[in-house]
Amino acid sequence: MDRLRYSRVLLKLSGEALAGEQKFGIEPKASGIFCGEIADIASMGVQVALVIGGGNIFRGMAASEQGMDRAQADYMGMLATVMNALAVQDALEKLGCDTRVMTAISMKEVAEPYIRRRAVRHLERGRVVICAAGTGNPYFTTDTAAALRAMELKCEAILKATKVDGVYDKDPRKFPDAVRYDSVTYMETLEKRLGVMDATAISLARDNRLPIIVFNLFEQGNIRRVINGDTVGTIVEGGN
Repeated sequence: MDRLRYSRVLLKLSGEALAGEQKFGIEPKASGIFCGEIADIASMGVQVALVIGGGNIFRGMAASEQGMDRAQADYMGMLATVMNALAVQDALEKLGCDTRVMTAISMKEVAEPYIRRRAVRHLERGRVVICAAGTGNPYFTTDTAAALRAMELKCEAILKATKVDGVYDKDPRKFPDAVRYDSVTYMETLEKRLGVMDATAISLARDNRLPIIVFNLFEQGNIRRVINGDTVGTIVEGGN
């Protein structure tokens, strides 16, 4: 694996990535696209951990803004991430990947409890580890969970897969004159509120010098290119 830039990574996916064009729920065709990419890098010997959001099923923050108790809403959002994790597990195993879903909330009938040392052992044995239910605590996003798991599992980078091809100074879907960054520092990301990940996740990555690479999930071959060290999307690092 000398030719690979990264040998162990944490891939952060939004729940919306599983919804595809339908914008709600799980579309098998959409999940099949990126699962093929994940299976590809796993076959190269890359150790892969995943954290998946739940916004395609339930958004805790949105529900709390409409009057639901925030903690209750967040727990419901965590359960949505478990549903997504099981769907991705199914898709990956159909492609021949050995996987484990590990949850921060105990539900032993469908998944293993998240135990750091066990997760590391799964990675070492070539299994794709799908970390679900966020951190297991309300008031923390799946972005924060991704940063936390990446550090616990000693990943070399967070790969933030999105629907756009990097980090822009403003929303490129609304502003045609938006400018994409090739690289940006953690502090610039926080100060300019560039929306890469939430502030807690960015701060955790900054404090532990963990690079974040933001790229388009749906451009075929992008995950492999990132693993090989090619310039893809935007890298967030440096500037402590």
